[in-house]
Amino acid sequence: MPQDRNSALTARSVVLSTLLGTRPPVLPVRVLVRAGDLFGIGEGALRVALSRMVASGELEATDGSYRLAGRLLDRQARQELSREARTREWHGGWRFALVTAERRDAAARADLRDAMRTLRMAELREGVWLRPDNLAGVGGDGAAAAVVDAQCLWVDGTLDPGTHAGELVARLWDPEGWADEAEALRRRLWSTEPAADTLAAGFVLSAAVLRHFQADPLLPPELLPAHWPGPALRTDYAGWDERYRRALRDFLRA
Repeated sequence: MPQDRNSALTARSVVLSTLLGTRPPVLPVRVLVRAGDLFGIGEGALRVALSRMVASGELEATDGSYRLAGRLLDRQARQELSREARTREWHGGWRFALVTAERRDAAARADLRDAMRTLRMAELREGVWLRPDNLAGVGGDGAAAAVVDAQCLWVDGTLDPGTHAGELVARLWDPEGWADEAEALRRRLWSTEPAADTLAAGFVLSAAVLRHFQADPLLPPELLPAHWPGPALRTDYAGWDERYRRALRDFLRA
């Protein structure tokens, strides 16, 4: 996704964010070129990015259109699930993942860390990961769960009665920090009404909100600070995004 400042946008990030926000994730090249116009990215640079993304397996080209492919389809699915924030009632249980694989190389270790972040697990100590057992399924990502399965042993259990769960959560996930950023994003949504002259700023803001959803630990309400802004941010963004997508479609079709 693009970084949270216009100067960091590249042709690839514009293509990626535009398709990630499109359902189904396929658009004609002329529309993608038009999206690049928002950020002063020329047609030549954008077409070069498209070619490179096809070569790397990120996109598929068919009849003058480009579609997300490979891992980017999984990324779009994770993005949608992050917006939905699917959880279930928590009964006090925790899920633990204990690393049992031996002689892991650096790539395997990096893959495991990425998978754990996707599954919203936190590392208690080297080789010990955990989270409250309140996510629907495996957190919405079978590929990430498969990486963990290959290197770890899953264990279900509870914390010792003497453990202060609130302090543990604050140390491992920093929900207060997430909440502060969520409130800041809500203020930006309120002050950035989608329109023809705010499309570029809205594009970057949308990417920031979606990144923040993916960083949401999705903890049980019992372990969250009072007045948790997660639901409010999702409600604000849903209405804002509908208006933004309408304004963006008008621009892309012009």
